[in-house]
Amino acid sequence: MPLSSSGTPILETTACIARAAFPKGNLYMKMRDELGVFWQDEDFARLYPTRGQSAVAPWRLALVTIMQYVEGLSDRQTANAVRARIDWKYALSLELTDTGFDFSVLSEFRDRLIDGRAENQLFNKMLERFQDLDLLRSRGKQRTDSTHVLAAIRVMTRLEFLGETLRYTLNALAETVPSWLQAHVPQDWYDRYGKRFEDARLPPKPQERDVFASQIGADGFYLLDLIYADPQCEQLRQIEAVEILRQVWLQQFYPPNETVQLRSAKDSAPGAIRIRSPYDLEARRSAKRTMN
Repeated sequence: MPLSSSGTPILETTACIARAAFPKGNLYMKMRDELGVFWQDEDFARLYPTRGQSAVAPWRLALVTIMQYVEGLSDRQTANAVRARIDWKYALSLELTDTGFDFSVLSEFRDRLIDGRAENQLFNKMLERFQDLDLLRSRGKQRTDSTHVLAAIRVMTRLEFLGETLRYTLNALAETVPSWLQAHVPQDWYDRYGKRFEDARLPPKPQERDVFASQIGADGFYLLDLIYADPQCEQLRQIEAVEILRQVWLQQFYPPNETVQLRSAKDSAPGAIRIRSPYDLEARRSAKRTMN
């Protein structure tokens, strides 16, 4: 596989149309303009054989992996974003007509990183770039007995947490059994759970939030009923995300009757076992003096 420098310039046509579409720029365009490219193809040379078919440029896959994480996309959604989004093509120095790559390339790239014990390489190269631009500076010695940093995750509102847990499960099913998921979930779920849940996008009024929480709860119970009522879904019950959804719904909702209702504080699971994030099952919330 021929490897070349990743100093690929942004194509003039792509740049013109991207700037016309985003006159003030956006996250990925500013990232490319101000920070440049973090990686070189040569940084990943030892992970690839010297012979064989040409591969997608490793520096692009590395950057796509970061952008995928930022937006919380599945591999399929990420591959579609590379094909469809102008700002991604700008950041990746691609022609507007570029058709991208098959979504399986992303998992293969991650496997190469893990097999080659280079999983920290993406992060370390970014840190080096930030330090070169004087965006990060040494702050002296860091205490290692600050236990709260062992599970430092962004605190989500209850509604964010519920929506993101169901979305995480749907993404896991979409990667494992896409045909089954497409055949069983309602069409409006694609709009409701297609994007990451953020508090700023959720209903502002308490009554509206309660209604939305009941909707998410009903959707979650519907999905669990589909999986646990069908003997042929034994394989789906073994998926970690499905088990996480089951546990979270037991902790957060009363058993459904005519309506779906959130548990009150006195009926909630103890803090020592309560799941706080579907992405970090070990994380727990507690207080130490003034530190939450």
